Amino acid sequence: MENAAPRKDRNAKVRAWIAAERHELAQLLDGLGADQWDRRSLCAGWRVREVAAHISMGFRLSLPATLGELARARGNLHRMTDRVARRDAAVHSTAELAAFLREGAHHPWTPPVGGYTAALGHDVVHGLDITVALGLDRRVPEERLRVLLDGIRPSGLRFFGADISGVRLCAEDLDWSYGSGSPVYGAAQDLLLLAFGRRLPNGRLRGEPSSRFTTT
Repeated sequence: MENAAPRKDRNAKVRAWIAAERHELAQLLDGLGADQWDRRSLCAGWRVREVAAHISMGFRLSLPATLGELARARGNLHRMTDRVARRDAAVHSTAELAAFLREGAHHPWTPPVGGYTAALGHDVVHGLDITVALGLDRRVPEERLRVLLDGIRPSGLRFFGADISGVRLCAEDLDWSYGSGSPVYGAAQDLLLLAFGRRLPNGRLRGEPSSRFTTT
């Protein structure tokens, strides 16, 4: 019981960051042009509009609806999320996709594993999938980044298909590094994307192994 109060305080803080992240992303989406919505994101196979639809999926779909979609995808989570993102991106307007984030800012949804920190990571990383791909200079606040960077574990790297073997990720804007081997330097939020299996546009990373993590 002695750890209950600190855990409750931490969860409240992370939930406040989640709400702020969703509000900020909704505002950003409101300002995108029609051509930007159809640009490719960093999330493989998805345009900006599919990513935007996916971010809010967890708190738009009820549990029975989610289980039904998963059953239709024969239990394959990736197939299910891809199908739903494409469907919802097609049937909802861009204004609706932005509004879903704003209206669900305080929804308590979390992924199946990882609790509120994983929910924050979900929103932050998918937001970066959009902003980095579009070349927008949005900086994720340091406190949100730190809790996500500190939560990087080998199990998470495997889940997201991130291979950083033989590499040490070294942030240039925060006192943070992870891994061992040849250094790859970049902004902390860009290195977070590497840990979530993303490839970045050329010019965002430095270091001999950096070509492993950039688009061709």
